[in-house]
Amino acid sequence: MPNPVNHLGLLIIDFQDIFLQAIPDYKIILKRTQFALKAAELLGISIGVTEQLPEKLGVTTTDLSKFWNSKTPIFNKSTFSALEAEGISRWIESEQIDHLLIAGIESSICIYQTAVHALSLDLGVTILSDCISERRIEDRSPVLEQLLTMQAHVLPSETIFYSLLGNAEHSKFHEFTQLVKQA
Repeated sequence: MPNPVNHLGLLIIDFQDIFLQAIPDYKIILKRTQFALKAAELLGISIGVTEQLPEKLGVTTTDLSKFWNSKTPIFNKSTFSALEAEGISRWIESEQIDHLLIAGIESSICIYQTAVHALSLDLGVTILSDCISERRIEDRSPVLEQLLTMQAHVLPSETIFYSLLGNAEHSKFHEFTQLVKQA
């Protein structure tokens, strides 16, 4: 049976302090995204990161960047779709990614445009619903409803990672349950 994580990529979009400061309850999204990063690493899922104009707006918050290694690619961008960042197409191709797990801010801008772009390229898309946020919470529902009509999936990170494990006999199940207890 093929390993379901082989063709997944976790894309972390624009978790920069300047944006986080405008997000209500941003500490909750940081904690859930830390969990997603740890789970992805545990299961061997490739991780990519984008930063919107980092020379002007700063880099990814250290609350997240401490959870990946020096080999994790960080893509600078000025566009709203993360898939237009220089080098990201090479990452997707070299890692043979055909499905993106997406976490980031803001739902109504970069998350939405990245998901639409990915779907137009025939990439599968799952929005990690507990790992996204926006300045105006009322923007979330219409954005996610639209993405669902376009064949994107929207589920909490724990649901996705348990689905990838499949059962309690998975070799990483015990380690994963420890992450769940900490999250």
